[in-house]
Amino acid sequence: MTANKYHQERAEIPPPPAGCPVHEGWSPLDDDYLADPYPIAAGLRDEHSVFYAPELGYLVLTDMADIEAAFTDHETFASVNVQDPVFPLASEAQAILAAPDFNPVAVMSNRPEPDHGRIRQYTRRGFSNRRIKTLEPYIRRRSHQLIDAMIDHGSPVEFIESFAFPLPGETVFRFIGFPEGDDEMLKGWCGDRRAFSWGKPTPAEQTEIAEHMLAYWRYCREFTASKREHRGDDLASELIDAHESDPDDLSYREVESIVYGLSFAGHEAVTALICNTLLCLLPRRDIWAEVGTNPALVPNAIEEVLRFNSSQISWRRITTRDTVIGGVEVPAGTAVFLNFASANRQGDIWENPDRFDIHRPNANRHISFGKGVHYCLGAKFAKFETQIVTEIIAERLPSLRLVDGQDLHYFPNITFRGPTELHVAWD
Repeated sequence: MTANKYHQERAEIPPPPAGCPVHEGWSPLDDDYLADPYPIAAGLRDEHSVFYAPELGYLVLTDMADIEAAFTDHETFASVNVQDPVFPLASEAQAILAAPDFNPVAVMSNRPEPDHGRIRQYTRRGFSNRRIKTLEPYIRRRSHQLIDAMIDHGSPVEFIESFAFPLPGETVFRFIGFPEGDDEMLKGWCGDRRAFSWGKPTPAEQTEIAEHMLAYWRYCREFTASKREHRGDDLASELIDAHESDPDDLSYREVESIVYGLSFAGHEAVTALICNTLLCLLPRRDIWAEVGTNPALVPNAIEEVLRFNSSQISWRRITTRDTVIGGVEVPAGTAVFLNFASANRQGDIWENPDRFDIHRPNANRHISFGKGVHYCLGAKFAKFETQIVTEIIAERLPSLRLVDGQDLHYFPNITFRGPTELHVAWD
């Protein structure tokens, strides 16, 4: 494997740790788990806090203390596998991604220390309060435009296509500096990266996704080059400035790769978070009315959504050396699955953990954005955007409700969770 390559195929899978409990039949891609992971995850945690899942080839951690221990010991539990395919790629997809110019490097979530910290100082500046605030007018303006279009269409509408997909994607594109005229092309290329890195796509699906990824990387390289001549008030321009100020500390390839990594999958989780917020609030009409009357309740309500029905229900690590966790001796090279769905509803942390409560005082104790040096860089941005959206929808469409009788479906992947369609109506 090439050192620091952005996407790497999984190495040979070691056997289960000696003496470790094994769940032969369980997989996070099971239909019943995709539909509602929380009771199943709680049952797994109650049976064994640590176990091995052969169908996944991962050691699974279900207890908050063990998950936090893995996050905070980044030298033992490395993040280098978080963007890699869970399962082997088909030869057709491998051939596409073997193109000589497809060469993004790991820069953030999957780059180990000390390089991760070196690069993160530049990206963290991009996520400054000033940068986030500069996007607020755009988020508000675009939210009202999309709601206007929904109203013009008439009730009911499919909410993801109408609002939850376009807004986060376009906001990330403005954040980076992509021109608005490229939005539809970019969203088409993005396709569904969840399948590539976190799902089990067919060979034909892998090939299509690989083609999108290659086209998108080439676009990012051309865009970054154009920004060298035409700077703006955006992240890409800031990164180029930083590179030119100290090219030995931040390489040009790293700038290209940050643009690629942040934009390609950076909006999927926000789309899911917006939808999951409505799934939690709209059926509880008293809470929806309370939020509409008192917008100051929205920030903690979003924290409770992240705990109760998170848009990210797992993450991954791989051990760099022999270690012990949850009483299990774990050899180096073991892939580790961190199960947020179990940890975020742990009874010894939250009272009545299966109850949705926007007034919960420790709602933000959840693990949905990780912990430690790799804590999600965009967490504050995602919550801020969802807060604005929730306030605007509650103000503009107070009678908004879920369409009765709809069956929710979730895209099969191990990490990101949000409905593929969400039908809403209003009076």
